[in-house]
Amino acid sequence: MTHTRYAFVKANWHADIVDRALDGFCELIPREQVDVFDVPGAFEMPLLARDLAMTGRYGAVAAAAFVVDGGIYRHDFVAQAVVDGLMRAGLDSGVPVLSVSLTPHQYQETAHHDAIYRAHFVEKGREAARAALSIGKTRAALAA
Repeated sequence: MTHTRYAFVKANWHADIVDRALDGFCELIPREQVDVFDVPGAFEMPLLARDLAMTGRYGAVAAAAFVVDGGIYRHDFVAQAVVDGLMRAGLDSGVPVLSVSLTPHQYQETAHHDAIYRAHFVEKGREAARAALSIGKTRAALAA
């Protein structure tokens, strides 16, 4: 079966930047085919992504977050756990789960950095949409 719906999970932390990934995603996949789900932060994404994938309703699940060094914890551990969890969600469900989760080495809350990362998230959203469409096409051909 070819799915025409996609799930997009996005973290609310740095939403002004992360939400741009959805904008890019919907440049290639019509917004009316995308169900959007918000979570508090990146760490909450893998569980919801797995749950959405397991419904069988979606051709792919994309998950977007911006994990930065807040000075309190090692953000690289959080980022690794998120990416590992998203990969596992896809493997466990058999549905592509795509990561638009970025962990910049250098980020400061300045207008300059915010503009750079907003634009970058738009492009990463487009890349996720291309991947969702491409893997869907390939899997459909394999099933035929």
